[in-house]
Amino acid sequence: MEKIENTMIKLKDVSMSYAVEQSRVSVLKDVSLEIRAGESVAIIGPSGSGKTTLLLLLAGLDHPDSGSIEIQGTQLDALSADELADLRRDRLGIVFQSFHLIPSLTALGNVTLPLEIAADPDINAKARETLRRVGLDHRESHYPMQLSGGEQQRVAIARALVHAPPLLLADEPTGNLDKDTGSAISDLLFELHAHSGSTLVLVTHDETLAMRCDRQLRLDGGSLIEGQAHAFSA
Repeated sequence: MEKIENTMIKLKDVSMSYAVEQSRVSVLKDVSLEIRAGESVAIIGPSGSGKTTLLLLLAGLDHPDSGSIEIQGTQLDALSADELADLRRDRLGIVFQSFHLIPSLTALGNVTLPLEIAADPDINAKARETLRRVGLDHRESHYPMQLSGGEQQRVAIARALVHAPPLLLADEPTGNLDKDTGSAISDLLFELHAHSGSTLVLVTHDETLAMRCDRQLRLDGGSLIEGQAHAFSA
């Protein structure tokens, strides 16, 4: 595997399986990958191919059976649970398909959470500016139930980006949205990615969204295949 300068993510021979009844089902098989800082990469593939599993491994929310994962040169399996939490706080932003907003907090309250955890001294100003960037500064006092699906996803994106993480992970960020709203969220995601210079890794079934990334990686049968020409073939 060719060495990529300024590497953000490095996976080497990563395998992952899950227990199903009295057997184990292999999801990832000896996956190796490097992603450079500032790059945008789409992970595609059929349901059950391991896309979300790979994203969870990158976030340190799950652990592989074998192989190694590095984020900015830090090997995840060498970290304690507290150190993994610190890494997510300082270096990662995560956008989920189902938003995962806290219903008892306003839009502003949800966005301030990463800053509060990091004890940032300028919490409200940064949160309000980030809400403004996603076009929701006028909705900061509204609760999730008072927001549309697209607005909730904008709040989720603002929360993921408010602490300026170098790595943004997105799991089907437009999957629960209608076509027009999903398109607007896609535009916003790539606009903010370009503005921040962050590395973007997204899982998607959306061909149009995937093709906007610098690279498309297909997971199928536990293996990783790279390249636009055959990325969406059966």
